[in-house]
Amino acid sequence: MKKPASLLGNKNKFIIFGCGFSGSFFAETIRKFGCTVLTSSRSTSKDPNSFVFNSEDSIVPDKKIFDGVTHILSCIPPDKDGNDPVLEKLHGKLKDLSLEWVGYLSTTGVYGNTEGGWVAETDQPNPFQKRSHNRLNCENKWIESSLPVQIFRLPGIYGPGRSTYEAIKNQKIKVILKKDQVFSRVHVADITHAIIYLLQNKDSLKFHQIINIADDEPSSQIEVIQYCYDQLGLKMPNPILFEDAKNELSPIAQSFWMENRRVSNKLLCEKLGYKLIYKNYKLGLKSCFLNN
Repeated sequence: MKKPASLLGNKNKFIIFGCGFSGSFFAETIRKFGCTVLTSSRSTSKDPNSFVFNSEDSIVPDKKIFDGVTHILSCIPPDKDGNDPVLEKLHGKLKDLSLEWVGYLSTTGVYGNTEGGWVAETDQPNPFQKRSHNRLNCENKWIESSLPVQIFRLPGIYGPGRSTYEAIKNQKIKVILKKDQVFSRVHVADITHAIIYLLQNKDSLKFHQIINIADDEPSSQIEVIQYCYDQLGLKMPNPILFEDAKNELSPIAQSFWMENRRVSNKLLCEKLGYKLIYKNYKLGLKSCFLNN
């Protein structure tokens, strides 16, 4: 197997569409390998490595942005019509590039509700929420695009500055109990480093177009909240039963509780050999706590 640094370096140019929490973390990390990285923003930024892409206003990047591009990572969600903004506005341009790889960040929501059962990449998607139907539609459009795309299905994402600790400190936490409800999670660092691992070793690994990135231990939301209160040395409020709380929740928050599944990472970690940085929420949240 080649040394990792031999496959990523200053000959690679990345464009990242949708530089939010996950995209920004990826951009900061991949730059450390010597790669050129340009990131999109919906409006003008002072960042010299940022460019404007606003599909709603039909503002597309200048041609020079694409000069020498080798890799693209799209983190942009579907638009209000359920279409992929990048493909809708830039498919023709992307097809003309000599791209080595395109990544698309999707969601494990496409699997739907399995009542706590495990889901893997070989399972047929069965989206329950409209937004998950839209994501699956975008996945299919990327697969049909003739681009060298790899799709990453992600569960709940957390990391530095975006974790249960912040919700507790900002008094935005809702301690809700729903029997037998579990969720899968992934630390933002594992999203980035799993993708980098696959790029570094792409010549020696079998290519899989769809890959789940999740930690080893799906768990209930209340376990996570209790752990964070314990770390902060605070007493957790008494839980509210979901049935008593649901009418006070927003539609988005309600939908969060309507699905129950465990996401398998066996393809990524066992078959492809990626070693998680944070195998469970305790390790990941401990890191967030120490870096606060």
